[in-house]
Amino acid sequence: MAKKLNITPLHDRVIVKPAAAEEKTAGGIIIPDTAKEKPQRGIVLAAGPGKKDEPVTVNAGDTVLYGKYAGTEISIEGSDYLIMRESDILAIV
Repeated sequence: MAKKLNITPLHDRVIVKPAAAEEKTAGGIIIPDTAKEKPQRGIVLAAGPGKKDEPVTVNAGDTVLYGKYAGTEISIEGSDYLIMRESDILAIV
C-alpha cells in the first residue's frame, strides 16, 4: 500500500487511490489516452470517523467501486487521490 498520508478526512469523507486506467481491451486493442475512461475502482487509504450517529463502514485497505463522477480530485506530494463522501461509494469488492 502507499506511504502514510499526512491528511485526515473529516466526518464521513474517504480518501481513495484510483486504480490505473485500462491500457488494452480484452481483444488486445491498445486504448489511446483520449479514449480512456476514468477508473471507477480504487483502494481506500483513509476514512473519517463518520457522522454523529453513523460510523463509517469502509476501512483503510478496502477496494471499492464508486460512481464515475464521484469525489473531488486532489494531488498530495505528486500523487493523485479522490476525496469523497462514503455515500458516493457503491460497493466494497
